[in-house]
Amino acid sequence: MILSTSTRLGRVVDRVRSLSDRLQELGQRAGEDDFAEERRVMLYDQLDKLTSRSRLLQRALTTFYLAVGIFVATSVAIGVVAFSGTRGAWIPVGMGLIGASFLFYGSMLLVFEARLALSTTHAEMDFIWRTTKRFVPRELVEQHKTHFVHFRKRSDEK
Repeated sequence: MILSTSTRLGRVVDRVRSLSDRLQELGQRAGEDDFAEERRVMLYDQLDKLTSRSRLLQRALTTFYLAVGIFVATSVAIGVVAFSGTRGAWIPVGMGLIGASFLFYGSMLLVFEARLALSTTHAEMDFIWRTTKRFVPRELVEQHKTHFVHFRKRSDEK
Protein backbone atom coordinates (compact mmCIF):
# COMPACT_ATOMS: atom_id res chain seq x y z
CA MET A 1 0.00 0.00 0.00
CA ILE A 2 2.89 2.31 0.72
CA LEU A 3 4.35 1.79 -2.75
CA SER A 4 1.08 2.35 -4.60
CA THR A 5 0.26 5.41 -2.49
CA SER A 6 3.70 6.84 -3.12
CA THR A 7 3.24 6.24 -6.86
CA ARG A 8 -0.14 7.97 -6.79
CA LEU A 9 1.38 10.95 -4.99
CA GLY A 10 4.13 11.15 -7.61
CA ARG A 11 1.54 11.13 -10.39
CA VAL A 12 -0.39 13.94 -8.70
CA VAL A 13 2.79 16.02 -8.42
CA ASP A 14 3.55 15.43 -12.11
CA ARG A 15 -0.02 16.40 -13.03
CA VAL A 16 0.23 19.60 -10.96
CA ARG A 17 3.42 20.58 -12.77
CA SER A 18 1.82 19.88 -16.14
CA LEU A 19 -1.33 21.87 -15.37
CA SER A 20 0.70 24.70 -13.88
CA ASP A 21 2.69 24.95 -17.13
CA ARG A 22 -0.54 24.91 -19.17
CA LEU A 23 -2.04 27.63 -16.98
CA GLN A 24 1.08 29.75 -17.41
CA GLU A 25 0.97 29.28 -21.20
CA LEU A 26 -2.67 30.40 -21.23
CA GLY A 27 -1.68 33.56 -19.38
CA GLN A 28 0.96 34.36 -21.99
CA ARG A 29 -1.39 33.72 -24.92
CA ALA A 30 -4.28 35.76 -23.59
CA GLY A 31 -6.86 36.60 -26.24
CA GLU A 32 -5.65 34.11 -28.88
CA ASP A 33 -8.04 31.35 -27.90
CA ASP A 34 -11.85 31.51 -27.88
CA PHE A 35 -11.96 29.14 -24.90
CA ALA A 36 -9.06 30.59 -22.92
CA GLU A 37 -11.20 31.72 -19.99
CA GLU A 38 -13.06 28.42 -19.81
CA ARG A 39 -9.76 26.52 -19.94
CA ARG A 40 -8.30 28.74 -17.24
CA VAL A 41 -11.28 28.05 -14.96
CA MET A 42 -11.09 24.31 -15.64
CA LEU A 43 -7.33 24.19 -15.01
CA TYR A 44 -7.63 26.20 -11.80
CA ASP A 45 -10.38 23.89 -10.57
CA GLN A 46 -8.22 20.87 -11.43
CA LEU A 47 -5.27 22.35 -9.52
CA ASP A 48 -7.51 22.96 -6.51
CA LYS A 49 -8.67 19.34 -6.50
CA LEU A 50 -5.12 18.08 -7.05
CA THR A 51 -4.05 20.01 -3.97
CA SER A 52 -6.70 18.20 -1.94
CA ARG A 53 -5.66 14.88 -3.46
CA SER A 54 -2.01 15.42 -2.60
CA ARG A 55 -2.88 16.25 1.01
CA LEU A 56 -5.01 13.12 1.31
CA LEU A 57 -2.23 11.01 -0.19
CA GLN A 58 0.40 12.52 2.12
CA ARG A 59 -1.81 11.82 5.12
CA ALA A 60 -2.45 8.24 3.93
CA LEU A 61 1.26 7.66 3.37
CA THR A 62 2.09 8.93 6.85
CA THR A 63 -0.64 6.71 8.29
CA PHE A 64 0.71 3.64 6.49
CA TYR A 65 4.22 4.32 7.76
CA LEU A 66 2.84 4.62 11.29
CA ALA A 67 0.99 1.32 10.85
CA VAL A 68 4.18 -0.43 9.72
CA GLY A 69 6.06 1.03 12.70
CA ILE A 70 3.37 -0.13 15.09
CA PHE A 71 3.38 -3.62 13.57
CA VAL A 72 7.16 -3.80 14.05
CA ALA A 73 6.69 -2.65 17.66
CA THR A 74 4.02 -5.34 18.04
CA SER A 75 6.52 -7.99 16.96
CA VAL A 76 9.04 -6.67 19.47
CA ALA A 77 6.36 -6.63 22.18
CA ILE A 78 5.48 -10.27 21.42
CA GLY A 79 9.14 -11.21 21.86
CA VAL A 80 9.49 -9.23 25.09
CA VAL A 81 6.33 -10.74 26.57
CA ALA A 82 7.37 -14.27 25.54
CA PHE A 83 10.93 -13.83 26.85
CA SER A 84 10.02 -12.18 30.14
CA GLY A 85 7.06 -14.41 30.88
CA THR A 86 5.10 -11.49 32.31
CA ARG A 87 1.37 -11.15 32.17
CA GLY A 88 1.34 -8.46 29.49
CA ALA A 89 -0.09 -10.45 26.62
CA TRP A 90 -2.67 -7.71 26.04
CA ILE A 91 0.09 -5.25 25.01
CA PRO A 92 0.94 -6.87 21.63
CA VAL A 93 -2.76 -7.46 20.96
CA GLY A 94 -3.56 -3.82 21.64
CA MET A 95 -0.67 -2.65 19.48
CA GLY A 96 -1.80 -4.94 16.65
CA LEU A 97 -5.30 -3.51 16.85
CA ILE A 98 -3.91 0.03 16.75
CA GLY A 99 -1.81 -0.86 13.70
CA ALA A 100 -4.83 -2.38 11.98
CA SER A 101 -6.81 0.78 12.79
CA PHE A 102 -4.14 2.90 11.12
CA LEU A 103 -4.31 0.67 8.05
CA PHE A 104 -8.08 1.05 7.95
CA TYR A 105 -7.84 4.84 8.31
CA GLY A 106 -5.24 5.03 5.54
CA SER A 107 -7.43 2.90 3.31
CA MET A 108 -10.39 5.22 3.91
CA LEU A 109 -8.23 8.19 2.94
CA LEU A 110 -7.37 6.40 -0.31
CA VAL A 111 -11.06 5.83 -1.00
CA PHE A 112 -11.72 9.58 -0.60
CA GLU A 113 -8.74 10.37 -2.81
CA ALA A 114 -9.90 7.95 -5.50
CA ARG A 115 -13.35 9.54 -5.53
CA LEU A 116 -11.75 12.98 -5.85
CA ALA A 117 -9.59 11.70 -8.71
CA LEU A 118 -12.69 10.37 -10.42
CA SER A 119 -14.46 13.71 -10.04
CA THR A 120 -11.53 15.54 -11.67
CA THR A 121 -11.57 13.09 -14.56
CA HIS A 122 -15.32 13.61 -15.00
CA ALA A 123 -14.92 17.40 -14.86
CA GLU A 124 -12.20 17.35 -17.49
CA MET A 125 -14.19 15.04 -19.76
CA ASP A 126 -17.29 17.25 -19.36
CA PHE A 127 -15.19 20.27 -20.36
CA ILE A 128 -13.87 18.46 -23.43
CA TRP A 129 -17.40 17.33 -24.33
CA ARG A 130 -18.77 20.89 -24.04
CA THR A 131 -15.98 22.52 -26.04
CA THR A 132 -15.83 19.95 -28.84
CA LYS A 133 -19.60 20.16 -29.35
CA ARG A 134 -18.99 23.68 -30.67
CA PHE A 135 -16.78 22.41 -33.51
CA VAL A 136 -18.53 19.19 -34.48
CA PRO A 137 -21.41 19.35 -36.98
CA ARG A 138 -24.78 19.63 -35.26
CA GLU A 139 -26.05 16.39 -36.81
CA LEU A 140 -23.17 14.45 -35.27
CA VAL A 141 -23.71 16.02 -31.85
CA GLU A 142 -27.39 15.11 -31.91
CA GLN A 143 -26.53 11.46 -32.67
CA HIS A 144 -24.51 11.12 -29.46
CA LYS A 145 -25.92 11.40 -25.99
CA THR A 146 -24.03 12.73 -23.02
CA HIS A 147 -22.67 9.85 -20.96
CA PHE A 148 -23.83 9.98 -17.37
CA VAL A 149 -22.52 7.82 -14.57
CA HIS A 150 -25.13 6.41 -12.22
CA PHE A 151 -23.65 7.95 -9.06
CA ARG A 152 -22.90 11.39 -10.44
CA LYS A 153 -25.23 14.37 -10.48
CA ARG A 154 -26.46 15.40 -13.85
CA SER A 155 -25.59 19.01 -14.53
CA ASP A 156 -27.45 21.20 -16.96
CA GLU A 157 -26.10 21.19 -20.49
CA LYS A 158 -24.18 24.35 -21.31
